[in-house]
Amino acid sequence: MRNQEGPRSFDEQADRDAASGEAAPRGGEFTHRGGGSGRRAGETGRRGRVPAVNDTDIRRVARTLLAEQGPEAVTLRAIARALGITAPALYRYYASREDLAAALRRDICIDLAEELAAEVAALPDDGVIQLFAICKGFRRWALAHASEFTLVFASPAGGNRSAMRQFDEPFGRIFLRAAARLLTTYDVVLPSSDAIPEALREDLIGFQSELLCVLAESGQKFPAEKLDLGVTYLMITFWARIYGHVTLEVFGNYPMTVDDPDVLFDATLEDLGRSIGVITNG
Repeated sequence: MRNQEGPRSFDEQADRDAASGEAAPRGGEFTHRGGGSGRRAGETGRRGRVPAVNDTDIRRVARTLLAEQGPEAVTLRAIARALGITAPALYRYYASREDLAAALRRDICIDLAEELAAEVAALPDDGVIQLFAICKGFRRWALAHASEFTLVFASPAGGNRSAMRQFDEPFGRIFLRAAARLLTTYDVVLPSSDAIPEALREDLIGFQSELLCVLAESGQKFPAEKLDLGVTYLMITFWARIYGHVTLEVFGNYPMTVDDPDVLFDATLEDLGRSIGVITNG
């Protein structure tokens, strides 16, 4: 049975429009969704001037649909309907729905990074304080923007790498800068070499190389020798615990009723801090 929530690609949308008598525009034409022949943008017909549409309009409508109705509501048909154009007109800007979703992910990550950066700027120059504030800010944002969190952090990325894996993206750099500050100013307790599973070493070496390149390109003052496999492994496991905790909370999947989730998250951060030696008491 065909999915009733809307087509997932421009090709499927175009097929539907062709069946209904609508054709994809040529040369940047934008056709009105009403009856009658298509007209070029700017021409006036019985129903008035065809709306002038640009990429900003498309993303604005898509973000509104995402926030108000969730990721599945972000379809080409819904966006076109809101803008007063036909879905094939969106070909001019995006080759597929997934291309549009990728653009939304980038926009959301930039907004989140700017929000977290503003918080960090008001804090003392302390790696622990800043890193924990970023973790708390990420959780607070995720709970307040569940649909955006779902699209960016809890949806299959397809051929695209996840937002968090791309440390050269704004959101990833926020975490990386705070982690680098912590590692250069604290004597962090690292996992022993024996604690790192042998099967993960090759993957960790590849990830380590990526991180070193990002640090070099960003101008971050971080001694390369400090980013050994122990640190790399620690960063992965740290993020896995924070991300896993936030995901459970956003989707209401705690295995028990929690009257005060803030206390549980703070306890998780304290436990992580103690495990790496940057917190010595509760």
